[in-house]
Amino acid sequence: MLASAVTARYTGRVYGRAVISWVGLCLLLLSPACLPRATRPAVPGGPEDLARQYLEAWARNDLAAQRQGLLDAPADFDAQHARWRQDLGVVASRFAPPELEADDGTTAVVVFRGVHTLRGLGEWEVASRLRFERRGKRWGLRWTPQVFHPDARPGDRFARLRTWGPREALLDARGTPLTVPGEVIRVGVLPGRVKDRAAVATALQAQLGVEPTKVLAALNAASAQPEQFLAFIDVRPERYQQVRAALAPVPGIFFRKKTARLTPSEGFAAHTLGRVGEVTAEALQALGPLYQPGDVVGLSGLERAQERTLAGRPSGEVRLLRRSGDSDVLHRFDGEPGRPVRTTLRMDVQAAAEAALADIARPAALVAVDAGTGEVLAVASRPLGEALHRALTGRYPPGSTFKVVTAEALLASGLKPDSRADCPVEVTAGRKRFRNFESEVLGTTTLRRVFALSCNTAFIQLSARLAPGALEDAARRFGFGVAYDVGLPSPGATFPAPRDDAERAAASMGQGRVLATPLHMATVAAAVDSGVWRAPRLLADAEAGPEARLSPGTAEPLRGLMRAVVTEGTAKSAASIPGLLGKTGTAEYGTAAPPETHAWFIGVRGGVGFAVVVEGGGVGGRVAVPLALRFLQALDAVAVRSIRGGDV
Repeated sequence: MLASAVTARYTGRVYGRAVISWVGLCLLLLSPACLPRATRPAVPGGPEDLARQYLEAWARNDLAAQRQGLLDAPADFDAQHARWRQDLGVVASRFAPPELEADDGTTAVVVFRGVHTLRGLGEWEVASRLRFERRGKRWGLRWTPQVFHPDARPGDRFARLRTWGPREALLDARGTPLTVPGEVIRVGVLPGRVKDRAAVATALQAQLGVEPTKVLAALNAASAQPEQFLAFIDVRPERYQQVRAALAPVPGIFFRKKTARLTPSEGFAAHTLGRVGEVTAEALQALGPLYQPGDVVGLSGLERAQERTLAGRPSGEVRLLRRSGDSDVLHRFDGEPGRPVRTTLRMDVQAAAEAALADIARPAALVAVDAGTGEVLAVASRPLGEALHRALTGRYPPGSTFKVVTAEALLASGLKPDSRADCPVEVTAGRKRFRNFESEVLGTTTLRRVFALSCNTAFIQLSARLAPGALEDAARRFGFGVAYDVGLPSPGATFPAPRDDAERAAASMGQGRVLATPLHMATVAAAVDSGVWRAPRLLADAEAGPEARLSPGTAEPLRGLMRAVVTEGTAKSAASIPGLLGKTGTAEYGTAAPPETHAWFIGVRGGVGFAVVVEGGGVGGRVAVPLALRFLQALDAVAVRSIRGGDV
């Protein structure tokens, strides 16, 4: 049973003999098990019944229904409620069933407990009283501000404070911050100072890539506010210094400084780390009641995925402002500081990936993983201006890079690298004709050579001899069809069971319905190095994901086949890189005749598996391999500098 009086637990004052621990526990959930047991049923129209009706109306924010039960309702009753909600940011209220405390026949007191949800702060639990008077046969509520809180008096107002602690950093695998507070320059326009709109739009496009239509539309919309600053893009100080001389003389273009969260360099792991900014309506709905409009939050990438950890929880107070000018703290919300999040990214490997894709014009991606752990060492997607994170979410036919999987199935079935293989210009499977790229013919040769030179017809014929399900099993050993959690959305890879001989032929060379992300294909290359396929992960503290061991005895000869690709095959342009194993891919897509192709290269060296893809790039050996070469050379250059600097 509720004690005969309740405790106003957040003021430090005790009213009567309530037991604070019992009340506090029950207020958390307002559980039916905690609710007081009435000694007698509420009398219809009596104080307890009217209190229940009043509180139900309050929970609905139905002021008209609340007023119906009042005696001599204050003229500003509605205004006081509106001010209470606004000043505290109340978004919802709920109440436990009230309990009659005292009734002498002419006056009565009903105690109640409520929980108010304050936007951006959480739940505020309040215990108070409703005082009723009897006029004739009718009971009515004598309303005062004490209904809001026992300490409130006429003329008092409620207020709140709310603060966030500093946002913590995303770290690389070695604990180095990848995100730090800094300053950017916001480039924008004052409409009233513009003399030539076309000149402004042209300058912003030429120097910063801002779409002219966006600039002109914003200027048209702001015609009634000539001194409104229209921001179009934020640039780092080094970029600002490069473009200032060209932009500053253009009438109407202005610059403003702004604090920001910066990465080691412009575009560094941009899609993976993500960005922060003022919370959007979509993000506000997803993040829940602890957030409110105006908050700065993670909007994409790991900044969004790890928002709660990085930001912590806001702290705050509920205050009662007295008419005298004094104030009392009614409740404190204890915030939580943000915590840094350590990723598996390595600064040096990521920098090498960025350097490899620095000037590429086509959409592309490069991913590197640790072959021994599955940890993601670098992720780069281009273009930077598009939200699509191609490296993690782009799904493409892997083309001939999938021949790594097919070769493993062939080796598991008993073939050797020097086993015979025929490479005619064309074969038929399931009434469908398949041709080699650029009509290549190798004749009768070996598995090693057809793998090194990526002969489609040879792999179609060899895979047709595999036992039913053998290719599907090999695909699963390389993680196709296996679900895993990277730390950011990534759909992995799929290998649907072929429906006929033609589809099986296409699947054996990574076409048909076979799809994979660049991230996944990096794990395929890594699996050849270690003999174990490991699911990738981006967060250092995350548990290791699924893994699968390659068939016994296949990893070593498979490494030999991939080395042959580099020394004598389609990736021979990278033969100068010692220890590099790889496989090129030229994956057809679309309905054009001849088909367009994505350019692929996957490889592994020194325990680092990687994948490069260029959308519509053409031939893997001619387009993707040079990018991989730049990546490895950049990585080697970093290693040399580290050794010379004594950092080993």
